[in-house]
Amino acid sequence: MKHSIVYALDFDGVICDSAVETAMTGWKAANTFWQDMPTAVPPALIDQFRLIRPIIETGYEAILAMRLLYLGETIEAIYHDYAAKIQFLMQDAQISIDDLKKQFGETRDIWIANDLADWVVMNPLFADIASKLQSLDHDWYIITTKQERFVKQILQANAIELSDERIFGLDRNKTKPEILKELLKNQPTADIRFVEDRLPTLLNVQKEPELAKIQLIFALWGYNTAEDKALAMQQPFVLQELSDFLL
Repeated sequence: MKHSIVYALDFDGVICDSAVETAMTGWKAANTFWQDMPTAVPPALIDQFRLIRPIIETGYEAILAMRLLYLGETIEAIYHDYAAKIQFLMQDAQISIDDLKKQFGETRDIWIANDLADWVVMNPLFADIASKLQSLDHDWYIITTKQERFVKQILQANAIELSDERIFGLDRNKTKPEILKELLKNQPTADIRFVEDRLPTLLNVQKEPELAKIQLIFALWGYNTAEDKALAMQQPFVLQELSDFLL
């Protein structure tokens, strides 16, 4: 009996190259917490943000990352002590993760309401992915830390159809391993392939014995570092180039 193939896809860094938009939204949102920051984000800081994007797990962290860059923190210093640095910023400004999530989402909503076309342009899909998803014969899901309404906007703008119940985002308040367990429970005989660009996420999935049958694919084109790639090679992951994605 041939098992059906089911793809579980991360969004940012696998489908969508959202680094520039995330940096800009993070900067705009940071303006509401720290009024000393200028309205326009310096282009150099967007370039620097792309370099630290691999350590950012959820979009709202871009608010803190852009603040750190504005304060003159180096890429090396941020990588060395990221968790402590963002914790200090939150404590110093007396803001919570919920505050950051809310402001990040609202900032995006305002941008979309004012200029949807501009926002979409800042969220390009990686090369050939739109056509691959439009013609994909297998079931597929999105498992992301992005808020679901933004995923839907980007898919719609690229003429990609995916029902709401197949998009698992930040709104669900569940980890990616938890969502994969649900997927496996609902489709126990399926050949599930999870594509992710963050090495820590794949390592977390790997720790779950229940998920041992899921094929873990490391997206080399996404937001990961040379060190991540070297470490991934030591794991039983499939290391995949963009040209081989969904083939």
